[in-house]
Amino acid sequence: MAATGLSLVGTVAAQASSSLGANWYMGAPYAYEYDAAGPDLTQGMAATGVKVFDLAFVLADGGTSCNPSWNGDDPVSSDTQVAGVIAAVRAAGGDVGVSFGGYGGTKLGQVCGSAQATAAAEQQVVDKYGLHSVDFDLEEPEYENATAIANELGAAQILQQDNPGLLETVTLPGTTSGTGYFGQQLLDEAKSLGYTPDAFTIMPFDGGFSGAAAQITALEDFHAMLMNTFGWSSAYAYAHEGFSGMNGRTDSGEYFYQSDFQSVLDFAEQNGLGRFTFWDANRDRQCNPPSNNGSLSSECSSVPQNAWDFTSYAVAFSEQASPTPPAATTTTTGSGGGGGGGGGSSCAAPWSSSSVYTGGDEVSYGGDNWTAKWWAQGDTPGGAAGVWTDDGPCGGSGGPTTTVATTTSAPTTTSAPTTTSTQVTTTTAPATTTTASTGGGGGAIVNPGFETGSLSPWSCDPGTGSVVTSPVHSGTYALAAAANNSDDAQCSQVVAVSPSTTYTLSAWVQGNYAYLGDTGTGTSDTSTWTPSATGWTQLSTTFTTGPSTTSVTVWVHGWYAQGTVYADDFSLTS
Repeated sequence: MAATGLSLVGTVAAQASSSLGANWYMGAPYAYEYDAAGPDLTQGMAATGVKVFDLAFVLADGGTSCNPSWNGDDPVSSDTQVAGVIAAVRAAGGDVGVSFGGYGGTKLGQVCGSAQATAAAEQQVVDKYGLHSVDFDLEEPEYENATAIANELGAAQILQQDNPGLLETVTLPGTTSGTGYFGQQLLDEAKSLGYTPDAFTIMPFDGGFSGAAAQITALEDFHAMLMNTFGWSSAYAYAHEGFSGMNGRTDSGEYFYQSDFQSVLDFAEQNGLGRFTFWDANRDRQCNPPSNNGSLSSECSSVPQNAWDFTSYAVAFSEQASPTPPAATTTTTGSGGGGGGGGGSSCAAPWSSSSVYTGGDEVSYGGDNWTAKWWAQGDTPGGAAGVWTDDGPCGGSGGPTTTVATTTSAPTTTSAPTTTSTQVTTTTAPATTTTASTGGGGGAIVNPGFETGSLSPWSCDPGTGSVVTSPVHSGTYALAAAANNSDDAQCSQVVAVSPSTTYTLSAWVQGNYAYLGDTGTGTSDTSTWTPSATGWTQLSTTFTTGPSTTSVTVWVHGWYAQGTVYADDFSLTS
């Protein structure tokens, strides 16, 4: 992009102070400043209200020097082009962050000999432009270099300590299950250093993604990885998780439309994600023709759009201005008596510390009804977090109290960590049911309804599985799998089967994030799940055994920090 307002270069340092809230930096779209046909960022500010852009990318000068350089060939020390853009954005009332790294090129962490040397190089950029925000975009080839990653994360920690108030984000490639081996290695390195950025951000594109649903699944799986790695609570992990999308056509031919951005934005707002951004503002305009003949462009999106459409979603995140999702559906399960004095409205379902609530959900606690303002889990009504609005006393002395069952929505979609997910089949449990567990041609699930009063021959993760008498789907007993911050409470059993046979595995479940699946099929292992089963719900999945398979493992589990899942009446039929 050609520099804008070069006469303002000298005012960059003077305008470095910022009164913008952190949310503007966490919602800043990327902009690439070495595209000669790139947009005027101040026009985007005027059109959408966006206030901050994340400028890309600072690399190692010449690919060999531990000196910061824009695009690897324009030393920061002598830069005027980007400085002019920064001055113009600040003159218009906005600000910028700077991103180190990106895809390709040689990063500072690869050539600087230590974390201290990397930090010294990056501090030059912070000082030159008076930055309030920096991003570490740790991609190939640096991403697979453990020493370089250690340098970058160590440098980020040093900058964090030396620049109080500097916002820092770490951005890494995403996969359909969160992030891959090298991403986990990066998280482990951060843990070993004791380093926590304002957000760990994944890029769920260019990896077999199909629309917003796949991206949300990746975000949920990454959320679980953050909780697992750092021992964080669910809410804290969401607050330190970020999304970085790609607008329109991606490098690998995936397509993400405005509706996909809206869906992910809804998820981000409902769950309190710490960051929402995209690559990049240069492409936030329509091509000619709109499809760009099916080709990728660095200067337009290859989908029909108005100028700055995708930037508007980042603005909505920064302002938290998108429409609030509808309140959860409520159904009356009892009836209030007539007459009588005193009391308030009917009491909603009791608050549960393990349940997930979203804005508009109602609970009863301490004799009052309460309404959630936003996503919450484990936040006591009336507590310091301020999640709940007190709606006043409920119940009363005038006859039986009406019970209202509130259907709460758990964070949207996730998947079992080591299996291939199939479509979800859920039905409402009838009043009574018969336990059926016949293994066609191969054997049967033993103790399918836990009516022996014990777990055997089921095997559960240590300390997580037990047999309970309430709730049960039928009979006297059921399984309780108590997931916690570090364990998804998997319970499993090895079952005899026949080769080359198609089976249907079913079970009745209750609770948040209940999973059912199979492994060792000899073909494609399958699984299914439900995000929130407030009553008994049947899950079913189908698999076909391989030509030499004589046994499979069937399993059920919950999800990290999402509370206890109950299961009963397993069935395996062919």
